[in-house]
Amino acid sequence: MSSVYYEDYTPDWTLETLGRTITTWDILQFVTTTGMNEQLFLNEEYILNETPFKKRIAPGALMFSYAEGLVIQTGMLHDVGMAFLSSDVNIQRPLEEGDTISVTVTLTAKRETSKPDRGLVTTENRVLNQHGQVVMVYHPQRMIKKRVSG
Repeated sequence: MSSVYYEDYTPDWTLETLGRTITTWDILQFVTTTGMNEQLFLNEEYILNETPFKKRIAPGALMFSYAEGLVIQTGMLHDVGMAFLSSDVNIQRPLEEGDTISVTVTLTAKRETSKPDRGLVTTENRVLNQHGQVVMVYHPQRMIKKRVSG
């Protein structure tokens, strides 16, 4: 996919990313790199005996980060994404090791700014697992370049 400029976002604009399977290695690398050294992510005996999941789960921060990576890999933000300004994040269900996620991105709002070379775009990003279940929903607002100024 090529870059999606501000003008390219129409009321019915939507995008689907490729999928990505979350492995044990992904979770362990993420939690140790970020310092999220919690039994919930690292201790298999604790996971099996003390959690309702009975399986290693991914932190919400990993889910969000990997979802954003899938969006960026589409190319839609290449050379046009100027800033990630804000987002809410709502986790709907746990993401377990072995789950495969993809993201459905849908335009929810766009508006002009005081600068003629850019606009603000808000999307709803629905992170789905391999069963089509929503695991996370977030609404990023981004500053996006315009194709033409004015």
